[in-house]
Amino acid sequence: MAGYLNIAQIIVSVALVAFVLLQVRGGGLGGIFGQPDSVYRTRRGVEKTLFRSTIVLAALFIILAIFSLRLGT
Repeated sequence: MAGYLNIAQIIVSVALVAFVLLQVRGGGLGGIFGQPDSVYRTRRGVEKTLFRSTIVLAALFIILAIFSLRLGT
């Protein structure tokens, strides 16, 4: 059982890193040249799905880590 949890945690962590890297950064170097940084922007479509999936994966990673700790692995 502990081995399966460790494998699941590795898979979730790799997916979480990939999802974080796929997210678009809005700021960049625009703030240096006077671009307003306080513009409100809504997420739509794929960006919104990617954002929510990242939250779900992070929660799943935390849950797997707690279960792994409870089992003493």
